[in-house]
Amino acid sequence: MLKNLFIASSAVVLVACGGGGGTTTPPPPPPPPPPANQAPVVASANADQNGQVGFDINYDATQGGSTFTDADGDTLTITVTFNPADNGLAAAGGTITGKPQRLNDVTVTVTADDGNGGTANDTFIINVGVDQNAIQAKFNGNIDLTNLPNYENPTIPAYITKLTENGNPVTDAGAILGRVLFYDMALSIDDTISCASCHIQAQGFSDIDVVSSGVLGGETRRHSMRLINTQYANEVNFFWDERAISHEDQETMPLQDFNEHGFSGTNGRPDLNDLIAKLQAQEYYQELFRFAFLDTNITEPRLQLALAQFTKSITSFDSKYDTGRAQVANDTDNFPNFSVGENAGKNLFLSPPPRGGAGCFRCHSAPEFDIMPNINGHNGIVAEASDPTLADFTNTRAPTLRDVVKPDGSPNGQMMHNGSKATLRSVIDHYNNIPVPATEPERTQFLDNIDMRLVMMSTTPPSLNLSEAEKQQLEDFLKTLTGSNVYTDPKWSSPF
Repeated sequence: MLKNLFIASSAVVLVACGGGGGTTTPPPPPPPPPPANQAPVVASANADQNGQVGFDINYDATQGGSTFTDADGDTLTITVTFNPADNGLAAAGGTITGKPQRLNDVTVTVTADDGNGGTANDTFIINVGVDQNAIQAKFNGNIDLTNLPNYENPTIPAYITKLTENGNPVTDAGAILGRVLFYDMALSIDDTISCASCHIQAQGFSDIDVVSSGVLGGETRRHSMRLINTQYANEVNFFWDERAISHEDQETMPLQDFNEHGFSGTNGRPDLNDLIAKLQAQEYYQELFRFAFLDTNITEPRLQLALAQFTKSITSFDSKYDTGRAQVANDTDNFPNFSVGENAGKNLFLSPPPRGGAGCFRCHSAPEFDIMPNINGHNGIVAEASDPTLADFTNTRAPTLRDVVKPDGSPNGQMMHNGSKATLRSVIDHYNNIPVPATEPERTQFLDNIDMRLVMMSTTPPSLNLSEAEKQQLEDFLKTLTGSNVYTDPKWSSPF
């Protein structure tokens, strides 16, 4: 009986230990790896395209969705980049729009992104040309918009620090349009007068006549200023009386003057709108304005911008003075390429009268030699050009002293607002002993309106007491301010 009990207990124990012989289920196998992403590919590359400056481009760089394919069926994101990036083109959704602004070709890169790390690129070129058929016919090769002179990047000495762009920097496209306008006699009511009629390249862009001839027997009131280095100056106002507040503002004033170009709109004369219509009718102006401004619209502000860019491009920095100035640290140093007399004249120019100088620098500071912007009185010459018995105290502006004479030393026309001085020596004589009216009230009026620099730097009446030798030295120095290239460079010559 005990034996049987033991066996029973053992059986119970075995059951309690789970030794009944159950089975184990193996774990499920891992899922298969996802298929590798297949990047998009270029299925149909874009061919190179053509465009023209100022003409609209509208091109689908996806070619209706056929440029790229994606084996996975992923949705592709298309982006477009340009090199150079600033030529007037933009893209959205793969479509390129805009107007090319310059003749440089544009490299276009079209990128497809599948969002899973896969990309593909297609690159092509937009070859940018220009419409100039009428220009070629009119100017017989004198103007080629694909091969323009360098107007916008002139070589300017490091010591020249003054620059007045007025938000209108010189560009090759704007200056070439301004050059055509400058020399075109169509800018006068009877097709006889251009800007170049009064601003002659061979005369330093001034006039040999005391006053300049205009349309239908008209004459200018004052002598024509030289147009040399006009944007390398402190003074921003223009005309002898400074009535124009900027270079651009003054450009269309002669066009609207009754006696000069004649588009005054008075006494039955046409006005500036008539001139604009006249220019608009010329196909070569449509091409030039499109090239410069990206459309054919002609307006007064655009005439001002283009004419100013051309005249501002006229520079003269290749004089004997410039050669010497580049070799020294300061204007007061002796220039190694100067004669003894020229260095002495320079010292006279740069020194005030109390120290034995002439004090010229107080109104015409080196190295630009432009007129100072705060001149607020006359220079001792007040007679009207047309009538020496009449006084005009409003003349406070002057051109730069650079290129007062030509390379051979002869004057670039008459000097002063009334053309009353024909030689450098006569100008020096004037400042050496400024004549003051002897009678009243003219004497008081004269002295009350003269620029105070002329009084403070000498005596009353103003006198420098220069010797004849000193006058010659000063004249010798002033002649060193003349360059040579400005008189002959074709880029400033007539294209007609």
